[in-house]
Amino acid sequence: MEPGLGFDYMVVASFLVVGVAFVFATLGVSRLLAPSRPTPEKLSVYECGSEPVGPPWVQFRVGYYVYALLFVLFDIETVFLYPWAVIVGRSGLFMLAEMVVFIGILAAGLGYAWREGALRWR
Repeated sequence: MEPGLGFDYMVVASFLVVGVAFVFATLGVSRLLAPSRPTPEKLSVYECGSEPVGPPWVQFRVGYYVYALLFVLFDIETVFLYPWAVIVGRSGLFMLAEMVVFIGILAAGLGYAWREGALRWR
């Protein structure tokens, strides 16, 4: 007799319970074993070597985020060009047409961002 659907759910549930228990156990053991002796030197700012001036929460213009998102978008999309360039000689005309469409869509997006002024650094 084969195990039923309930058995499958029990296996998944047991893995879930063991996984959650493992996370809590490792966090608890690390909390017990880790040394904790905070001193003013350990709690001071260490990232740039100087004390911060002004409030820590500063509002940035949204243009910085738009510029960064456009950079990431086009940077990630160009990653798809490398595998295509590796196999372009073996793949034929269909793959070339697909890449022309892909680059056309990227160019249209770049043109739209340029027209909207998203690339203008103000």
